[in-house]
Amino acid sequence: MEVNDSTDNDKTVWKGLLIFLIPLMLSNALQSISGTVSSIMLGRFIGVNALAAVSAFFPMFFFLVSFVIGLGSASSVLIGQAYGAQNYERVRAVMGTTLTTTFLLGSLLAVIGVLFAEDILGMIGTPANILEDSAAYARIFFYAIPILFLYISYTTFIRGTGDSKTPFYFLIISTALTVALTPVLVLGLFGFPELRINGAAWANVIGSLVTFVIFLIYLRQANHPLRFNREALRHLKIDGAIFKLLIKIGIPTSVQMVLISLATIAVISFVNRFGSLATAAYGAVNQVASYVMMPAMSLGMAVSIFGAQAIGAGVFERLKKVIQAGIVLNYIIGGLLIVLTYTFAGVILSLFITEAQTMELAHELLRITLWSYLIFGHASVMSGIMRSSGTVFWPTALSIASIWGVEVPVAYILSHQIGIVGIWIAYPIAFTVNLLLQFGYYQFFWKKQRHTQLIQ
Repeated sequence: MEVNDSTDNDKTVWKGLLIFLIPLMLSNALQSISGTVSSIMLGRFIGVNALAAVSAFFPMFFFLVSFVIGLGSASSVLIGQAYGAQNYERVRAVMGTTLTTTFLLGSLLAVIGVLFAEDILGMIGTPANILEDSAAYARIFFYAIPILFLYISYTTFIRGTGDSKTPFYFLIISTALTVALTPVLVLGLFGFPELRINGAAWANVIGSLVTFVIFLIYLRQANHPLRFNREALRHLKIDGAIFKLLIKIGIPTSVQMVLISLATIAVISFVNRFGSLATAAYGAVNQVASYVMMPAMSLGMAVSIFGAQAIGAGVFERLKKVIQAGIVLNYIIGGLLIVLTYTFAGVILSLFITEAQTMELAHELLRITLWSYLIFGHASVMSGIMRSSGTVFWPTALSIASIWGVEVPVAYILSHQIGIVGIWIAYPIAFTVNLLLQFGYYQFFWKKQRHTQLIQ
């Protein structure tokens, strides 16, 4: 009887993860599709410099939103645990504190981004021939960033309850709007002005903001527990105790994201030294890699949320089953995507790039790095299960060590010794070191701790 119960529990974990994971992965795919369509439109119809200009902007954008990513990660853990304990008053309190903090932070980042976009892009060595276009593109996003952050936070709340379907459905709307608007605004179709590179930014912003409004209306009409109503408005303040927890859990993640983004900025500054063609190749490959990374990123989030709910419900034996399922799914789903991408790499890259030298650089980057995202995914799952208990410092510190202690210096040294190929080689080396460090901490420290209490 116990064996049957164990088998049923295993099936429940796998079924729950898959039901949560599929919409989450599709959501990540839809988010990538918007960027992909923009990149294809710009690369093929405007030119390789337009693709390079957009590629130069996103490391800076990622840097500025890193603290919000950390807050979102923290709020999903707190909401997951409160929801697992059926403490809905606390769920609303976490929502209110996160939304207020996010809006204030987003407003600050918007001011910084609008005022200093060109200066920051210049500091990271953005080639002069694309600097002005890249800064103009960036400012459009920064004008809308406070509201965009609220939308991102709300989808995080919903996923923290174990519901990845609702955000997915609305992301379909957002993606459809963005994809439809991109050619219209980039090329000036149907009487609209030809905005070229700026049209891609406006399409993304308009699609997201319109969807957020529809999203809030739906939650209200459906009488959803997380709808924005008078009760939610009452909690729209910064609760000191919850804010401290958000900082405690979120700051390590935010610091990690900041340092990751700084590492990305450092790496793209190395790439920029080889000219705008190299920058465009880097951007095209990042678009392709975003799809390959979907299982890794989605599974890390799924494992963290399911682990938090297990802790909240007091079902601690489920943690081992959650991580086992996460690791196996990483290799199955991620491996399939990587094989397909390797098989059709030339066709895929030709969607973005028409210039032969840029295509060759991009193809080389894919060949060297793509397989290593399986290692990245394994480490992401291990980090996710540890974060579900509120253990964030060491997973974060180890990730940072692998990036700044391995990836950046290796990329710098090898780029000077063997050229741009050295930058590409740094990725699998850093991913491997990170997995070894995460596994070591998990095996020898985290597993020996008692995860029997909610985060207080």
